Amino acid sequence: MPAPIGLEILQPASAVVIDFPRQPVAVDLPKRVEVPRPAVAEEAPVAESVRRDRAYATAKRAIDIAGALFLLAFLVPLFAIVAAAIALDSRGPVFYRAERVGLRGRRFRVVKFRSMRAGADYSAHARFITGLMRGEQTCAVYKVPDDERVTRAGAFIRRTSIDELPQLWNVLRGEMSLVGPRPDVPYAANAYEPWMRKRLLAKPGMTGLWQVSGRSRLSLLDMYRLDATYAETACLGADLRILALTIPAVLRAEGAA
Repeated sequence: MPAPIGLEILQPASAVVIDFPRQPVAVDLPKRVEVPRPAVAEEAPVAESVRRDRAYATAKRAIDIAGALFLLAFLVPLFAIVAAAIALDSRGPVFYRAERVGLRGRRFRVVKFRSMRAGADYSAHARFITGLMRGEQTCAVYKVPDDERVTRAGAFIRRTSIDELPQLWNVLRGEMSLVGPRPDVPYAANAYEPWMRKRLLAKPGMTGLWQVSGRSRLSLLDMYRLDATYAETACLGADLRILALTIPAVLRAEGAA
């Protein structure tokens, strides 16, 4: 019998088979994260060390500013006499400015009384420093023996360390300190061995362990070792002792060139 018009003959649909996995599916879940507890016992000494370093830096800077201001005011008459002697002895500026390497390798311009003829060639000094860094001789650091570039007035102010008094201005500017490693010349710092770079961890100073330990009787490498020791062990008590020892050392011209 023919199917009625307008009606569709429904055929049975084929069965749909869903194949579920027989084995359980492994799902990677995030592992439990263990949050370490703060090591209070270990952090306490570190925090105390930081506070101690900050207190030392603050006290050292206060002493630098007070000391530099006092000495600059007290030494005005001496500065005038030295300036007149330099001007009368040779032509050129009274003050000498040169680049030095300071804290953490930062460069700055140091100020000193001029002790050499204006326009002097410094290549001889660079060669001299190279020999000192090799430990080939023991001599006045940075001062070439029988240097013909040095003027008559310059020889005196070098021997008495008066040539370095204008560095008080660098102390006021925060580029130097009253106590610290001697500021080094760039061509010497460029040739540093790794252990020598420790001396750059402290701000350079007008006086230091080298100045009160024999100066020219020590080699340049000895000075570097003393400076590295100071940078690692600096404290206010050591600074005050060095300052106290500097005065008699300068008056006796101990180890000066």
